[in-house]
Amino acid sequence: MQDQARRIAADVLFPAAMDTDAGDRVPASHLDLLAAEGFYGLAGPPAEAGAGIDAAAACRVIEILAGGCLATTFVWLQHHSAVRAASAAGTRLREEWLGPLCRGVRRCGIALGGALPGPPLLRARPVAGGYLLDGTSPWVTGWGLVDTLYTAARDERDNVVTALVSATPGTTLSAEPLRMVAVNASCTAAVRFDGHFVTGDRVTAVLPYREWLARDAMNLRANGSLALGVAGRCCALIGPSPLDGELAMRRAALDAAAPAQMAAARAAASDLAMRAAAALVTVQGSRAILAGQHAQRLAREALFLLVFASRPAIKECLSGRLTRAVS
Repeated sequence: MQDQARRIAADVLFPAAMDTDAGDRVPASHLDLLAAEGFYGLAGPPAEAGAGIDAAAACRVIEILAGGCLATTFVWLQHHSAVRAASAAGTRLREEWLGPLCRGVRRCGIALGGALPGPPLLRARPVAGGYLLDGTSPWVTGWGLVDTLYTAARDERDNVVTALVSATPGTTLSAEPLRMVAVNASCTAAVRFDGHFVTGDRVTAVLPYREWLARDAMNLRANGSLALGVAGRCCALIGPSPLDGELAMRRAALDAAAPAQMAAARAAASDLAMRAAAALVTVQGSRAILAGQHAQRLAREALFLLVFASRPAIKECLSGRLTRAVS
């Protein structure tokens, strides 16, 4: 799959990355190709058309694709939370959803407003036959490109209720597109739930919030591969430099990090992407800031990755790295 990812990144994603960056949405053909080549099943079991590869290999695939086109990879990456949730769900939901998810027949985004740090932005209230969802999920990627949202809301007992919610706008579900300086083609939006009913057979799990946080710490590993992908593309465009060795070191640190070490490893990866992008701009000179150049796109993407999927501990580590005095 890594060889397939390199081919797709080199032949399809990177040649189109500037056009994708300038467009309103990721080309459907990019996502269809990833589905046809089996990449929507990256986190799934072989019995359901999943890839069946280990976590480190999967993260390397994410990194390679992100080095081709971050916007495309950003939309596709959100899908795998739903695959993992369906894999661990009850028999009926797993039988109905897991195969279509792994094949990319169903495509998911994430709406985690109820599981983000701080007071929950999205609430779940139990009612007959399921739950009513109220509130907002502020960063939902792929709106209009996905058919389902893997949604996390919080109930009155501080449990995180996760469910597969149809991404169909209506009177109880609406979206406000967000205009971003990077990966704008990812169709990221703030999604509003107004008494939106989700049936009980769409619920994948009900977990105490503290248990969700423990799982979330390790889920953050895959997001670090996006920063490594941007850094790796910058390194390739710069040519041989000491950054190549640091890239390998940061990858190894993320792979080896325990939950308590993940924040520092994620911060170091984002810091590397920012420095590699700055180095690329410097090496290429004034032409790097022209609108049609990859250097300025990668610099904007590195900026975006300073804050994407961050957590208070990651922010603290990254702020410390970026603001420390240099003698």
